[in-house]
Amino acid sequence: MDATTPTPDAATRAKADRLRELVRYHQYRYYILDDPAISDQEFDALFRELQTLEEEYPELHTDDSPTVRVGGFVADRFEKTRHPVPMLSLANAFDRDELYAWRERVKRLLAPEEIDKLAYVVEPK
Repeated sequence: MDATTPTPDAATRAKADRLRELVRYHQYRYYILDDPAISDQEFDALFRELQTLEEEYPELHTDDSPTVRVGGFVADRFEKTRHPVPMLSLANAFDRDELYAWRERVKRLLAPEEIDKLAYVVEPK
């Protein structure tokens, strides 16, 4: 850590700890119990708040933080499903730049003649 990196105070440390607990709790409710207690938008806001704190204060980053976890928990009580079409909706976009970046990633998956046929379905949260 260099001299330009801010040092978190006790309240900021406690906030990061609490956010990690909340994110883990809501991941468990969503992925294991299949019983979410908050909306996707509320979860995304908590997750992004934790990400922002960890980026602003690298000292708060932990190896077991939900922000670095790859994938969700595997629950064996659900039947496996094969998706004939990729579920590209799993990527979130919260502003114009993120939406445009998502669109460019999708376009790379399409054949050139399919790009003009690209259609959007939006589900506001």
